[in-house]
Order: sequence, then C-alpha cells, then structure tokens
Amino acid sequence: MGLFGSKDKTDSTTATPGAVNPDLAALTGDYTIDPSHTTLGFVARHAMVTNVKGGFQDFSGSLRLDGADPSQSTASFDVKMDSIDTGSADRDGHLKSADFFKTDEFPTMTFRSTKAEALGGDDYRITGDLTILGTTRQLSIDLEFNGAAKDPFGNERVGFEGKAEILRSEWGLTWNAALETGGVLVSDKIKLNFDISAIKNAG
Repeated sequence: MGLFGSKDKTDSTTATPGAVNPDLAALTGDYTIDPSHTTLGFVARHAMVTNVKGGFQDFSGSLRLDGADPSQSTASFDVKMDSIDTGSADRDGHLKSADFFKTDEFPTMTFRSTKAEALGGDDYRITGDLTILGTTRQLSIDLEFNGAAKDPFGNERVGFEGKAEILRSEWGLTWNAALETGGVLVSDKIKLNFDISAIKNAG
C-alpha cells in the first residue's frame, strides 16, 4: 500500500497510476523532517575508477502530505553546506572552498517543490526548484513510500526513499582536473540519494 496509491503485489499490471487508497486519508497533514533519522547523500565518480560518497549533517525540512489529492503534497528542504561530510577533512575543506560550494558566500542549499505526481503503487515523483550557488534549476526526485507507523514515543512517522541525478555543472560547479590517463578527476554527474523520516506535527 503506497501513499499515492494501492498496488497489488500479485499482479502489477492492474495498478493504476494516480489511484489513491481512501484509507490513506489519515496521513494527510504537515510533517517535520527528523534529521537524526534522515540521510541526504550523494555519490560522485572519482578519478574515473571509484565512487566517493558523502552527505550533509545539518539540515531542516518539512512535508505537506495530502492523502486524498497527492498532487497537492509539497516538500521543502534547507541544507547547511558547511555540514558536508565525505569522511575526509581535506576533501571536505576543498568542497567548501571557492572551487566548489563557496560556503562563506552561499551557506545554504534549498529545495522547494512545485509539483507532485502519483505514479501508482508506492511510487511517486516530486519536482521542484533546487538552488545551489545562487543558481536555481529544476530537479525531479523519484520516491518510494516506505510506510507509516507510530513510534514508542507516540510520534506518527512516515518514511520515504528517493533518488535523483544531476549534472553539477548546471549549477556552476565546474571545477575539475584532467588525468594523465585521460578523463577528469571528478564526474559531472552526481547521484543523489535520500532516506527520509518525518514526524507528523501536533494538531
């Protein structure tokens, strides 16, 4: 059972994109992202031979879920760029510098949704404006609804997994270095991955 539709696991051909399960109306409401149980990550190709993974440790966000009309659902994120973490202090320092994110001048990355689509089953797509280095471009994120539950502290939670790909050069992130063997040090294509836990606001 998905947030934006029900899916028969025994016959996926019968799933109707956009179909909404009426039982999910109870999920309608405003939610706050739980940073301690949420991951905003990325993967970049390094030196043409391996992947470097990283993420952000300081961020906030909110969701507005509409179980009856999924197209009215929204999402908003604010990410502190100085919180980037790739497991290497030297690399993180380079990423914060003028070569990449210029965190002194552009301390925050933001995402504001403009469109939500039910794809059927547990799947949906949210599209919005991603702003990095003062440049705003459209980003579409494919998300899977992982379910809803009440935790031991009485919080009503929803969970999602998501993924997207961007070309960093489209946001002005163009620094690179040529390799003697051909190719470049850092890939233009960046894979984004999200594991999101959000708590329903009281009232």
